[in-house]
Amino acid sequence: MNAPNQPDPDPDAPAARLSHLAGAGSGRHAAMVDVGSKEESARSAVARARIRFPAGLLEQALAEAGPKGPIEEVARIAGILGAKRTSDLIPMCHGLALDHVELEFEAVGPDLLEVRCRATCRAATGVEMEAMCGVSIAALTVYDMVKGLSHAVRIEGVELVEKRGGKSGVWRAQERNVAEVGD
Repeated sequence: MNAPNQPDPDPDAPAARLSHLAGAGSGRHAAMVDVGSKEESARSAVARARIRFPAGLLEQALAEAGPKGPIEEVARIAGILGAKRTSDLIPMCHGLALDHVELEFEAVGPDLLEVRCRATCRAATGVEMEAMCGVSIAALTVYDMVKGLSHAVRIEGVELVEKRGGKSGVWRAQERNVAEVGD
């Protein structure tokens, strides 16, 4: 969903075409985008995931550090590693030399933990997938850390929140009420 100051893209406009497809007609095939002629610029992206816990479990898990250790610290390290390894996991992603990856955890409700990942670099292509991969791996790690307490923990709402840099400049997702996510 585009921010209010940005119109929805025209599906027939060249920018709306899938950039990882090459060829024409029945000869269409997957292709890595050539960014060799693009100018490098400072880029950043923020992604988030929400993790919904059964009633009372989030507070218990955070207070007791979970059955496998300190949940936030293990998930933070996993998220950083996930962001750094994005091009190993997503076939058409370029390998980026990340300048910084940061993960934050916040209880945004009694049973809802929000994880945010910010990734930054100076490159010819965006860093959105690194932020998305980092937050996803962190959320999966939280699940792994608490699954001994309950398998009913749910990861939901993995999304890009903001991106900066490149030709398209700044993009922000429209904020949604926490109660809307997963209800």
